Amino acid sequence: MRIAVAQKNFTIGAFEENFAKIEAAVAQARRENADLVVFSELAICGYPPRDLLYRKEFVERNLDVLARVTKLSANGPGILIGYVEPNPADEGNPVFNAAALCERGKLAAKVYKCLLPTYDVFDEDRYFERAGELAPVLFRGKQLGITICEDIWNDVDFWPKRRYARDPVTELVAKGAEILINISASPFTLGKPELRSEMLRQMAAKHEKALICVNQICGQDDIVFDGHSQIIDAKGRLVLALKGFEEDFAVYDLDAATSPILRERKKTRVEQAHAALLLGLRDYVSKCGFTEVVLGLSGGIDSALTACLAARALGADKVLGVSMPGRYSSEHSKDDALELTENLGIRYDTIPIEEPFQAYLNCLADAFRGRSADVTEENLQARVRGAILMALSNKTGSLLLSTGNKSELAVGYCTLYGDMCGGLAVLSDVPKTLLYEIAAYVNRDHIIIPTRTLEKAPSAELRPDQVDQDSLPPYDVLDRILELYVEENRDLDEIVEQGFDRAVVSDLLQRIDRNVYKRRQAAPGIKISSKAFGTGRRFPIAARY
Repeated sequence: MRIAVAQKNFTIGAFEENFAKIEAAVAQARRENADLVVFSELAICGYPPRDLLYRKEFVERNLDVLARVTKLSANGPGILIGYVEPNPADEGNPVFNAAALCERGKLAAKVYKCLLPTYDVFDEDRYFERAGELAPVLFRGKQLGITICEDIWNDVDFWPKRRYARDPVTELVAKGAEILINISASPFTLGKPELRSEMLRQMAAKHEKALICVNQICGQDDIVFDGHSQIIDAKGRLVLALKGFEEDFAVYDLDAATSPILRERKKTRVEQAHAALLLGLRDYVSKCGFTEVVLGLSGGIDSALTACLAARALGADKVLGVSMPGRYSSEHSKDDALELTENLGIRYDTIPIEEPFQAYLNCLADAFRGRSADVTEENLQARVRGAILMALSNKTGSLLLSTGNKSELAVGYCTLYGDMCGGLAVLSDVPKTLLYEIAAYVNRDHIIIPTRTLEKAPSAELRPDQVDQDSLPPYDVLDRILELYVEENRDLDEIVEQGFDRAVVSDLLQRIDRNVYKRRQAAPGIKISSKAFGTGRRFPIAARY
């Protein structure tokens, strides 16, 4: 059986655009004599549609497109594709997360998702009804065991602790499934492509069945879907591997002794992070209807890397960098910002903040009389800059990118309505230590980010001789504690046992908890870690725990 794997970038609710991609992929599969072309989870409407599923028209349009997709199978390959199916019952959730098998112009079978994740960024039990009985589907003489994403993530022999009592794959194999197919929208985190591939290989070998997994590729709000669709043979060998972080298409003959088709080499951790950030940024900008972006350039590493990613993702001509020097800005910071823009070829402007900052100080002089200067005046400079950037965004229609990193956001080393202003926080899930690694990768062939930017001590430059380490521990210490607390859910004592000073750990954990209110008001970011601040980490603001 010749299987076409169609790894496409779908957009939520863009039904005509999605159909055009589906139609083109089906035509390509027909030209290459494929028996079956497989698309990803909810390909017709895009994933995750969230509360759009409560809109009757949204579900109906999805069904209309499914009918058109079904007709495409009239004189070509069969089509397996994800869509939303209404639940006809009087009880339960309104819809099913479904897969349709279309053959010879008819809807031959429907399969519903069994395991509905409700952890991290997932909230599927809010919308979807679970599948009941599972059974293989006959297609051209073969029994297909069709599952949807999470259905394969519960193998008793792979996971030390399972989330669900059922194992849909084992159920389907027990009922005679000969080929396993999983249509998926599996979000990216660092290292997950390798984990996913190992899980699939073990599953295929265990059941002695070929396994096809087609994963979505796109950036959607704060989530990146990495693709890396693959086919594993019945011995657990990887025989087809599609590219990561971009659209791809390939056909593989399960019955022929075909050499493995591996369409790219494995990416390192830093390369994965870089690719995910580019995809997330590019799709967020384009799918939200923007064509250009603007950001502040301080001469520091955070804004430099953000500018590099924006120029690479969108094109240098679509990026405006703005230097906003103040009374504490160093000459080298201004020079470094200018050098960066010249290296990138992006547009550049300079708007000093001294005059509006002094106007604020004059305006507030009576109200502040008798009070010493403190962080208020530092934040005021950041807020002047934020107001300038928002004005440029409003006037030009460009999306404002905020440039703060995960380390700063974690402990609140950022200013509400200041440097936190923006429509997308590109680096908000990138700790400072990883940020430097990505910057070095950007500079791997030639200098783009100025060497001095990489070597100088990070500073907000909001008071004389200020550096980040005046207020924070070294970033390698901060980032490891952050990883243990946020991503691994370790408590104070467990972190101290790793060799960290108790006072430092206690202070950082209190800062992380205390600054939930800031993060709740932050721009959406691009998730690349196992636990990002945002939809996947839900803590109360008002709490005394």
